Amino acid sequence: MSYADKVFKGMCRDILDNGVSTEGEKVRPVWEDTNESAYTIKKFGVVNRYDLRKEFPALTLRRTALKSAFDELLWIWQKKSNNVHDLNSHIWDAWADEDGSIGKAYGYQLGVKHQYKEGEMDQVDRVIYDLKNNPYSRRIMTNIYVHQDLHEMNLYPCAYSMTFNVTQTPGNDKLTLNAILNQRSQDILAANNWNVCQYALLLMMMAQVCDMEPGELVHVIADAHIYDRHVDLVRELIQREQHPAPKFSLNPDVKDFYQFTTDDITITDYVTGPQIKNIPVAI
Repeated sequence: MSYADKVFKGMCRDILDNGVSTEGEKVRPVWEDTNESAYTIKKFGVVNRYDLRKEFPALTLRRTALKSAFDELLWIWQKKSNNVHDLNSHIWDAWADEDGSIGKAYGYQLGVKHQYKEGEMDQVDRVIYDLKNNPYSRRIMTNIYVHQDLHEMNLYPCAYSMTFNVTQTPGNDKLTLNAILNQRSQDILAANNWNVCQYALLLMMMAQVCDMEPGELVHVIADAHIYDRHVDLVRELIQREQHPAPKFSLNPDVKDFYQFTTDDITITDYVTGPQIKNIPVAI
């Protein structure tokens, strides 16, 4: 089975067996179809590690839409957009206004330029600059949870910070790029593997354009939760047959972060269980 399957199953069992319920508490999310409060079973402080040198962390219990996940990642990190009209899927439509904007959230924050000693750069360009010029810096990170702009965000960022850290394996000429993804909240059924695959991709992209090899992705989730209407779906999902991880590669000819497209990813031997349809959505 894929390592991602093993991690996902263990996490879900831990949440279901040892988590705490928010039923009856004051919660923000509601069910899109009924407008009733959406309660969860939650665990605090879940930490998962994925070594990208061993395999790509895609679930095989059900298929993760990797091309769509990559498209959303490019929308945030490459286009630095906050408008759903720049996105090929409709996953953000519920939070967009009549013009398609989600406010000063996600890509907007990554596109804001800041003054550094080396000149003006946005957060993405700062990461690339430091990885190329100061790879052993312990200050290579992004943060899109900007308090002064929260009142103008249609949804507060869930995955809000990436911290990059470079190591070198003895005997290997190439540096290894590792990263920590910090997430304040995660809907485990709807978004866990989607986010894991996205930020594994981001790590691989950054490593390639900075002439490094991808290493470990550490995923830290403050509030890892399963919605009450998702419990039976999750219980069925983690009982499914598991398969080996798919083979995954990036187009090695791309050396400019801003030249990547969804056509530059190749996935083969991706054998999965059936997709879960009509998952209730909490907004």
